Amino acid sequence: MSDESVGESVGTTAAAEGTGGVGRVGRAGGGSGAGSGSRAGRETGVSEPDRVGAATPSVPLPPVAAGVRMSWEAAPAALRAAVEARLGAPVTRAVTQLGGFSPGVAARIELADGRRAFVKAVGTEANPDTPDLHRTEARITAALPAAAPVPNLLAVIDLDDWVALVFEDIDGHTPVQPWRLGDLARVLTAYSEFTAGMDPSPIEVPTIAEAFAKTFGAWRRGFDPEPFGPWTRANVDRLAARAADWKSAAEGTALVHCDLRADNILLTPDRVVFVDWPWAVIGAAWFDVVVMAPSVIMHNGDPAIDLIEAHLAARRVDPDRITTVLAAAAGFFAESSLRPAPPGLPTLRPFQRAQAHGALTWLRRRMG
Repeated sequence: MSDESVGESVGTTAAAEGTGGVGRVGRAGGGSGAGSGSRAGRETGVSEPDRVGAATPSVPLPPVAAGVRMSWEAAPAALRAAVEARLGAPVTRAVTQLGGFSPGVAARIELADGRRAFVKAVGTEANPDTPDLHRTEARITAALPAAAPVPNLLAVIDLDDWVALVFEDIDGHTPVQPWRLGDLARVLTAYSEFTAGMDPSPIEVPTIAEAFAKTFGAWRRGFDPEPFGPWTRANVDRLAARAADWKSAAEGTALVHCDLRADNILLTPDRVVFVDWPWAVIGAAWFDVVVMAPSVIMHNGDPAIDLIEAHLAARRVDPDRITTVLAAAAGFFAESSLRPAPPGLPTLRPFQRAQAHGALTWLRRRMG
C-alpha cells in the first residue's frame, strides 16, 4: 500500500496487472466520475440546515479530494483514437471531472451517435504508479459479480506508457459535502448490503494484513505529533499500543473497497454506486466504514460520529476492533500528511491532515 492513499488517501502498493480488451458489458449502471457533488455541493443552493454539522460561513471548510486533471484533448492523439475506435464513434464533447486525486484524464464524454461514457486515463509522466493502478482497477472491476453496484467496464486501452479505462456513464452525483444526514445514512446502508453480498469475497485480492503491512505501523515507527494537538502528544504511547493489534482487528473474509470517500460514491435516484476499485482487499466487512469516517467527520463533526457509531452498533461490530483500526488509520493519515506531495497529487497531504484530525477527534471520544 503506497502512501498515496488509504486508497489515494489508504491505498496499497500498485500491483502489476494484466490488461486487455473489453471488460464485462451490460452490467446495470454506469461509469465513475459522473458528478461533482464533492466540490459543487459547496456552490449549490442547499441550505445549511439540510446538512450534518455543516461549517458556518466564518469557519473554513476542510479540503476536498481534488487532483490535477488533464483535459481529454491533451491526452495523446493515438490514445484518443484508440478509445474512439473501441467505442465505434468519435468523441464530440468531453467534460473534465474534478473529484478524486488521480492525475491524468477523468472526463465524461459524448459520442457522435449520442452515447455517453466516462474515461479515465493516465501516463507514467503524471505519476509512475497510476497506470498500474488503472490496470488493477480494470481486473477487479471486470471480475465483480454482475449485480454489484459498480460501474460497468466497457474497454481497457493499454498503449505505450498510457492506460485508459472506459466505463458506462452514470447519471448521478457525488454526495454534497458537508454531508447531508440522509445521504450519509443511505450510503452506510447501501454499503452494508453490498459487503454482505461480498462475504466471502468472490475474487482474489490481497488481505488487509498483506496490503497494509507497512502502512499501518506509523505510531510504532514514530513521527512528529506536534501538528495534531495536545491530546495526541499526550497519548502517543496509548495510540501505539491500541493500534498494535490492527491485523487481528481488521481480519475478515469480505471484499472491501479500501478507498471509500465521497468522491468514490455516486448517488442516483434509486441506487448508490461505488467507483474506483484499484485498492480492493479482503477483510472485515465494516473496515471501509471506519476508514471512511474521518473524511466525513472532518466536515461534519459530532453528528457524523453519532450516526456512524449507531450504524456500527446496529451491525454489532466489536467496539474494541473499531478503536484499534481507527487508531491505526489515524497514525497512517497523520504520518503521511507530513511527507512531501507525491507526483501529480499536490492536494493529497492537506486532505490527509484533515483526515488525521477527523480520526483523532473520534478517537478522543472513544478513548477518553
